[in-house]
Amino acid sequence: MLVLLDNGHGGLINGVYQTAGKQKDWGENGVFYEGEFNRAIVNGIIEQLTRLTISYVNIAPKYRDVTLRTRVNRANVYNSNNAFLLSIHSNAGGGSGFEVFTTPGETRSDPIATIFGIAFKEEFPEQTLRTHYNDGDLDKEHRFYLLRKTNMPAILTENFFMDNVKDFQTFLNTREGRQRIINFHVNAIVTVKNNLYKT
Repeated sequence: MLVLLDNGHGGLINGVYQTAGKQKDWGENGVFYEGEFNRAIVNGIIEQLTRLTISYVNIAPKYRDVTLRTRVNRANVYNSNNAFLLSIHSNAGGGSGFEVFTTPGETRSDPIATIFGIAFKEEFPEQTLRTHYNDGDLDKEHRFYLLRKTNMPAILTENFFMDNVKDFQTFLNTREGRQRIINFHVNAIVTVKNNLYKT
């Protein structure tokens, strides 16, 4: 199994954030840059996957923002039968908790998304898992370009809300909170490998 990791949006280059709008200024408490958070989570996942000898590729390793088309092209060079794509994000727009997205309809991505939702609740039993059970499973469905255009199963995780002060102060902007987010992603990846990608 190969995990294709995508840290959504750009990072900071010489103190300049690369993706306009994907940030929240909390005044004296600091500024949250989604691209920086996404990279921190992906880097933590990479560290653990390396120790577990689980194969991965970071499809957007640089700090500059990479177009969605480029991300898709980079992902699609890999074998769609033994790879899945995991895109990491933080949410906004009011709310709290975690969401995992796939494309509409029943696809190979759905059981992967379910595993990630369960892993979130195991790590954060007191937090909200935002679900959509219209098709019988917990994932939310949206026609995100990255999820539609990649050849392999692909999911997108939205990890808490950058514009929710409690989410920001408790999870998104603390070392402990970020580590817990990394941990449940890694636990989910291990379960996916053991349950869905047996050799």
